[in-house]
Amino acid sequence: MTAAVYAARKKINTLLLAKEFGGQVVTTSWVENYMGYQYVEGIELMDKFESQMKQFPIDRKSGEEVKGISRFNSVFEIRTQNDDSYQAKAVIIATGKKPRRLNVPGEDRLLSRGVSYCSVCDGPLFSGERIAVIGGGNSALEAVEDLGKIADHIYSITEANYTGDAVIVDRIRNNPRITELHEYEVIEIKGSEKVEEVVVRRIKNGEKEILAVRGVFVEIGLIPNSSPFMDILKLNSLQEIEINCNCETNIPGIYAAGDVTNTPEKQIIIAAGEGAKASLQANRYLQRLQF
Repeated sequence: MTAAVYAARKKINTLLLAKEFGGQVVTTSWVENYMGYQYVEGIELMDKFESQMKQFPIDRKSGEEVKGISRFNSVFEIRTQNDDSYQAKAVIIATGKKPRRLNVPGEDRLLSRGVSYCSVCDGPLFSGERIAVIGGGNSALEAVEDLGKIADHIYSITEANYTGDAVIVDRIRNNPRITELHEYEVIEIKGSEKVEEVVVRRIKNGEKEILAVRGVFVEIGLIPNSSPFMDILKLNSLQEIEINCNCETNIPGIYAAGDVTNTPEKQIIIAAGEGAKASLQANRYLQRLQF
């Protein structure tokens, strides 16, 4: 949305294609580090972004998921899952990331009924309950620490040892309401209408154990939404789109911004800034085409 606003301000004929507006921020309960707002709900912040965008002549198509881009001379063709196609002289990709899933029985069926990928958003719903947090990186450890203040008990489940910051690990281990289960994998999430149990298996010997929980928070990382562009753009080992400091990809005329790229630190304010930068660079590119 930031990229679209900056493009429109440069009087560029702008089309914004999106499966949905707002991305990961919409599922964030509170944002406390976006300048100008001491506290703001994620969905409220995105409503303000969208409201500002509506002040400009930007064509917007929601529910349009891009499935690929082709280049013909100096024109790009953008194809969508709805079998529509659009032509443009420059493209900015800002598709973000999505949560990595466990891919176990019960996960999809019990989504939003105890299974969550956002501890910040849904944690308060499980005050006084027994819950499980899956993952060993910083996002998982932060979830364990935050939820440890409100939950009755937490099972911290990892397939190996913790890989997050040692200072967070130390704080977690001082909480008697947290049980660490290292070298365990989740093989099923059970429940009729809501989550009731999670089935784990010890990797070393295959021994199974059933944990009675009301919530399962999956914090095993994020996947860049870059697959539609893998045939044309260079990706890194994390499947992020590789860009330089000007948001340029390996294809002249295609720019990328935000969490889908290799830009360090995935933050709202950084993504918004990168969107603005990508748009300004795209404008310079279009100006060069005219000469």
